[in-house]
Amino acid sequence: MYYVVKFLVRVYFRIMYSIRIEGKKNLPKDTSYLLACNHRSYADPPMVGSFAPGRQTFMAKEELFEKKLFAWLITSLGAFPVSRGKGDTGAIDTSIDNLNSGKNLMIFPEGTRSKDGKVGRGHTGAALIGARAGKPIVPVGICYGEKLKFRTRVTIKFGEPILPQDYVESQEQPNPRQLVKLKNRYMADLKLLVEGAPEELPDSGAKEEGNE
Repeated sequence: MYYVVKFLVRVYFRIMYSIRIEGKKNLPKDTSYLLACNHRSYADPPMVGSFAPGRQTFMAKEELFEKKLFAWLITSLGAFPVSRGKGDTGAIDTSIDNLNSGKNLMIFPEGTRSKDGKVGRGHTGAALIGARAGKPIVPVGICYGEKLKFRTRVTIKFGEPILPQDYVESQEQPNPRQLVKLKNRYMADLKLLVEGAPEELPDSGAKEEGNE
């Protein structure tokens, strides 16, 4: 069912928007991983999830599961509920279990949608989950203009994977300061994907990979 729904959602987004994928070769092929994405709209999880290979899971605020049809849709796409602002350790445990079972995890470290399209400071949740699971973190930039409209050009950029063990010494009891350093790294990469480096904007020299 997951892959059927994923295919249908991908077709929908292809019709609604002009989707371009960059950096897909950066995604690890021999292990599960976290996708740390910037957050622009409610469409982000199904849009990124439908174009990323493999099976994706993601946290969604528990209020989104109140409507049965929508709850069925996002659950079919790998969503599981999280109680925001309540220290929901169960959602963290579920995330780690999903990663250890071979499923990928999509997470939005800013914690809320950006109103101006710029990348915020971010939180250490992805760092904690990645460190405890021992899985790479891949920054993902979702790039488009001010708002999503019919046939808006959307570019999804997959950055290079970051290994938590390069920043965090203990997998069982990660050091909070080391988690902050890891968080700062993937947020910096994420900002670079979304906003670009000012000195490179005139001619980055990057080759486009085309539509996927």
